[in-house]
Amino acid sequence: MHQKRFKKVAIFMGGLSSEREISLASGKAVANGLKVAGYQVLWIDLTTHDVEVPDDVDVAFIALHGAFGEDGSIQKILEKKKIHYTGSGPEASLQAFDKCLSKAVFVKHQISTPPYQILQADYPLNLALPVLIKPPLQGSSIGIEHVFKEEEWAPAFKRALKYNQPLLVERFIPGRELTVGIAGEQILPVLEIRAPKGNYNYHAKYSKGITEYLVPAPLPHELSKTCQDLAMKAFKTLGCSGVGRVDFRMNEEGTLFVLEVNTIPGFTETSLLPKSALAAGIPFPDLCEKILNAT
Repeated sequence: MHQKRFKKVAIFMGGLSSEREISLASGKAVANGLKVAGYQVLWIDLTTHDVEVPDDVDVAFIALHGAFGEDGSIQKILEKKKIHYTGSGPEASLQAFDKCLSKAVFVKHQISTPPYQILQADYPLNLALPVLIKPPLQGSSIGIEHVFKEEEWAPAFKRALKYNQPLLVERFIPGRELTVGIAGEQILPVLEIRAPKGNYNYHAKYSKGITEYLVPAPLPHELSKTCQDLAMKAFKTLGCSGVGRVDFRMNEEGTLFVLEVNTIPGFTETSLLPKSALAAGIPFPDLCEKILNAT
């Protein structure tokens, strides 16, 4: 049995964002995985932004989805407390979390991404339909609106404004949905998502049995390698480290478009990163330990 770098792990979960319930599920799964891997585990369900960490904790495993977890806030606090933590640092976390910031980085570094606009309520749309309206500071497809017809635009935009302002409006790319996980320095197999009617929304993500996941994705070897290389480029360009997942659309011609980088991907039983890791021969407890040791 190898010598463990850490003994006691605090798992941060819950939080105050719209993704609280998903975060609790992820955190509990990680806690069980690390227990199996031989670690002492402390659950910390954050219900405020006051963060207390017992002195005997060696490292924090961040399973906080959404604001405060993915936007760099908890990372800044842990750095001030001089506590090791999983995943990306504060600046990279914020760049990946804020879809408007991510888009600007992708364009600057010539990383292929769908055309987009950042809009307030009174700005005209200059993109051809169909489009996606995305609240830039939400995850798990919360608040995303699909607009296929002109008459759908105004009510959809109004609904999305309840979440964030301004909004990211992105050209919808017909085709296939792909994702690539990263754990430590290891890039995982490409996974293809086949959701009902091609709409991988909140319901499709978290309801067992209604979405089909193909891993490794049925792609030619060279195309899979291109997708993995582009995922790592997007991940590194944002300054990310430790763990992540990069989401893509691929059109009928095989052109890949980076949608976003997730610095704290889900760890529920329907989540994508654990599926990709298992396809690479990494059981869930080993995946949790791998992420822990990448701090």
